[in-house]
Amino acid sequence: MKVICVAGYKNSGKTTLVTRLVKALSIKGSVGTVKQMLHHRFDQADTDTGRHFDAGADVVAAITESELVTIKRNPTLEDALDALADSGVDFAIVEGAKSSYLPKIFLGAAEDSDKIQNIILSLPVRSDWDIDALADLILEQPEWVTLNSLIRKVRSNPDICLSGGIATFTGIVRRVSGDVETTAIDFEKYEGVAEMAIERICQQLREKDDIIDVLIHHRTGLIRSGEDIVYIVVAAAHRKELFETLVEALELIKEEVPIWKKEYTINGDFWVHDRSGE
Repeated sequence: MKVICVAGYKNSGKTTLVTRLVKALSIKGSVGTVKQMLHHRFDQADTDTGRHFDAGADVVAAITESELVTIKRNPTLEDALDALADSGVDFAIVEGAKSSYLPKIFLGAAEDSDKIQNIILSLPVRSDWDIDALADLILEQPEWVTLNSLIRKVRSNPDICLSGGIATFTGIVRRVSGDVETTAIDFEKYEGVAEMAIERICQQLREKDDIIDVLIHHRTGLIRSGEDIVYIVVAAAHRKELFETLVEALELIKEEVPIWKKEYTINGDFWVHDRSGE
């Protein structure tokens, strides 16, 4: 899923630009949006859903004939984007969230530019924007990937009818290993080369007998203990080949993908010489 944030100050035309981008991107794929509304509440206290929520429900789902709304406690922007990715949308447009780390199209001049990260394009407010060019820019952004989005992609393979199962592996940051307690790991990749190596591994494994599909995603940047590092999804005709390929994929990632890691522990920080990441 490609993600872009449309940010700016009040009355800069954010909603207008978002709606135009939705229209343009919907020709290329499915689109989801996130509207950051920090001082609003959907489930008012005098509604049934509000009463459910105020009684202590952690999640409330409201269903009408044409809509599904999920109300969740302690939400984050990442939660919203994960939910969109899990649902299978191709593009996510976030309106607002100017203090986030997401790639941004910013309307107007960023007065507190030292606090606003990752502006990839600044545009004049309420202007005649080149929407097609902006859509192309969004296509260049990094993928937002979840395990469920990979599973959904594998299930969409036309040959999935030949599969007898789908298996997944999720590598996480181990907090305790022997007498070492890790707080986080910072992963760095050889840009472009790492992605090509992962695709080469996937293609190599897809050519094996009875393997229907293989997808791999390895995160980079600072990942804290307990958080996800790598996802592997394999679809195969039979379970023997399924699990063997899952293990082989993990070993190939360790051996062939140029990703390095710096480990942060309670006793100090150090670079790990192997490139496994798991």
